[in-house]
Amino acid sequence: MSFSKKEILITGGSGGLGALICRRLMSEGARVTVLDRTAPQAAFAFLQHDLSTAAGIEAAAEDVGARPWDIVLNLAGIQHFGPVERQSPEHLVASYFVNLVAPVRLVQAVLPRMKANKQGHIVNVGSVFGSINFAHFATYSSATAGLRGFSQALRRELAGTGVDVTYVAPRAVRTPLNTPQVMAFAKLTHMNMDEPDVIARRIVETIRGRKREAYFGFPEAIFVRLNAVMPGLVDAALFANDRKAAALFKP
Repeated sequence: MSFSKKEILITGGSGGLGALICRRLMSEGARVTVLDRTAPQAAFAFLQHDLSTAAGIEAAAEDVGARPWDIVLNLAGIQHFGPVERQSPEHLVASYFVNLVAPVRLVQAVLPRMKANKQGHIVNVGSVFGSINFAHFATYSSATAGLRGFSQALRRELAGTGVDVTYVAPRAVRTPLNTPQVMAFAKLTHMNMDEPDVIARRIVETIRGRKREAYFGFPEAIFVRLNAVMPGLVDAALFANDRKAAALFKP
């Protein structure tokens, strides 16, 4: 698929991974618009909205629903690493708003025009964490699990309309989204982390191929399938690292 002259909306496009994706798409002739709380450093078209609140999501939905898009890429995300009881109520709610509610609401806003035009592409970027469901990432894992389920259901709902749905699940990526504690955990457990430019390239290629789903990383992609049929084995495999993580949060 050619990206030339395609109108593409990217949430979270001001971040490190988002900016790399935007540059790749623009280099191929796409007309990219970033939706984010902060303006991108590069000269992308920009819509300023806060997806961490209900009011902000509604304002964003009204804005994007009034415009024509060929591709909508839901990339924005936030996470909490630690015991779920230590996540503030405000951040917990914001996590579900940004990671799940906002993508669903924005898709709802753009679908009428896409369906009327009989063409469009929804791309939801979640995480391998949404299929393996890691301890100490409870809200992030559960929100991205919801995004994966929404993507599958939406794909079935839109069959035959000309609108495609892609779900992308990278493993951990070395971006500012990771707190110092996440990086300490990654070092302690030898967690695999990919470089942003590698994942940006793979996401763009996944969009180009209009793939249904893409899971990045080995052995994580194998664990995704294993967890779906034998979660007990994955529990056992992750137990030692889960205990190492728990040790980081002892009083």
